[in-house]
Amino acid sequence: MTAMARPVKRKRAKDPSPASGTSVKPSKRRRRPSRPRSRLTRSADIALVALALVAVGLFAATKIIGGRSGPAEVAGPAQANGAAARQETIGPEGAFADLEAGPAEFDGEDGGEPLSGPAMVSDPYATRPFAPVDDARLAALLDPEIERSLAVGRIPSMAVVCVSGDRIVWTRSAGLANIRVKTPAACDTVYLIASTFKTMSATALLQLMDQGKFGLDDRVNDHLTDLEIKGETKRYPVTFRHLLTHTSGLPTDFGRHAVWEDEGPPALADYLRGRLQLWRRPGTRVMYSNIAFTLVAHLVEKLSGTPFKEYMRRNVFAPAEMRDTAFEPRADMAERLAIPYMPVRRRAGVYRPVDWVKADAWPAGVVYGTAVDMARWLMTSVNGGIYKGRRLVSESAFREMTRRQYDRFAGPINGGWLNETSGYGLAWWVSTLDGETIIAHSGSVNGYTAFMAGSVDKRTGVVIMTNGNKAHRWLYALALKALAAL
Repeated sequence: MTAMARPVKRKRAKDPSPASGTSVKPSKRRRRPSRPRSRLTRSADIALVALALVAVGLFAATKIIGGRSGPAEVAGPAQANGAAARQETIGPEGAFADLEAGPAEFDGEDGGEPLSGPAMVSDPYATRPFAPVDDARLAALLDPEIERSLAVGRIPSMAVVCVSGDRIVWTRSAGLANIRVKTPAACDTVYLIASTFKTMSATALLQLMDQGKFGLDDRVNDHLTDLEIKGETKRYPVTFRHLLTHTSGLPTDFGRHAVWEDEGPPALADYLRGRLQLWRRPGTRVMYSNIAFTLVAHLVEKLSGTPFKEYMRRNVFAPAEMRDTAFEPRADMAERLAIPYMPVRRRAGVYRPVDWVKADAWPAGVVYGTAVDMARWLMTSVNGGIYKGRRLVSESAFREMTRRQYDRFAGPINGGWLNETSGYGLAWWVSTLDGETIIAHSGSVNGYTAFMAGSVDKRTGVVIMTNGNKAHRWLYALALKALAAL
């Protein structure tokens, strides 16, 4: 039986060696013809590209929207139907609208390494000239909430003062007023009080109403000689009530200047002359307006014959014993100033200092003070406009201040404060909680947030001052716990 024939293996010709002298030509290998791609493969590729484009678009949109936190500064009347609509401050979706619109966090790594901190310090004896007031029950209820607010709200420091009747009943300071040198906050630490000052300037104007200088529903233009609110009609004039309830239709504006810049705010009349242009018909919408309260200051000057700053010192700060409240901090106040900070994005516990500011609309709230001074002001307010027997405003004016002026604008205010009963009185936010009338107001400029709230019926209240940036929601929560505990 013969063996099966095996297939003959062909030997591969070796490439000629260069040493053999034979010229070497690169062999051309035949490529297999590529198969046409299936429709399914092409569809998958197109889908992947589309998904990538959508992802890029979403990322860009997130960055753009993230940069629009807070109300934008106004650019002019032409934007009345667009940008002005975003100035709405009443409603569950309202943005925080106090004094200066600005970023929520510091975004960027320029300017050197930011500061880590703060070390959490809760020291009831950190205050200096003001003797601390402690209460074991309030401490047990509020100390944990303060520590939580500092951590979760990314707040470097705060000073908290609770009042009842005409007494300060509890004080607490926590965190660091200056992170770099580890200065603990105190109840006499000086913070920017920002828009909480609007309640004081409203009181100043109403003092002049008590003197018969004007009526709440008077046309403001009738009391102006050198200025004029433009864009109003005879049927729908701007009134004093409109100015004090942010329903005048005037824009917000701010006019930011760093303290160390050469340029500073102009005179009040010069600043207002080109900006008293209505964006909306008066009385149709709440539109938070720093211009309106700058005009309030001008009216105080005009009706009293006294410069606004001097009038406030004599007729508001002095009667309420607010010795550490000032437009320009004294040297001893400057020594106690809390540094304004902004948290660094995506870096927990890391902060960067930001500029102190001046503003063209400075009467709207570029004022400095302490938690103790603000507590004295709150005592005046929850006691019917009286501080230690000294009446700052009449009973009738006080009732108007603490009465919700426009029911149709009711709803959670300034980022969601309280409930559907909230709305503007005269400058004050006015709400009802468990049958009690609650008055409140916040204040914020980049690097500072302040808040005060009180029960007119129980004559109790709390003041919270911080060098935290856009810390409203945590201060709201702390204030409600304090009001419930008092």
